[in-house]
Amino acid sequence: MSNRNSEAGAVFDEVADAVVEVANEYGDRDGEADPWEVAAGMLAGTVQFWLFAHQPCDDTNCDDCIPVSTAQQRLKMLLSEVTELAESSEYFHSPNDSNAGTA
Repeated sequence: MSNRNSEAGAVFDEVADAVVEVANEYGDRDGEADPWEVAAGMLAGTVQFWLFAHQPCDDTNCDDCIPVSTAQQRLKMLLSEVTELAESSEYFHSPNDSNAGTA
């Protein structure tokens, strides 16, 4: 369950960069591709892989797997992680948000 990478965050950063690169390449390759559709497809694949990667092991007494031992616990963890990532994104707020202030 833990990050076994010796350089903390290196794989995370590489994969995140690669996902953005794939999206940009797809947009460049198909100029008529709707960015929302590309993003939704990438999100669908990402959610599938995340759920696959966070399945509990076959040891029902595994302390590492307790936080992901039910589908609802995995969903709660996934939503929490998505919220954290979204809120820390430079794209979270937009100058065009309906609640954006004008000063």
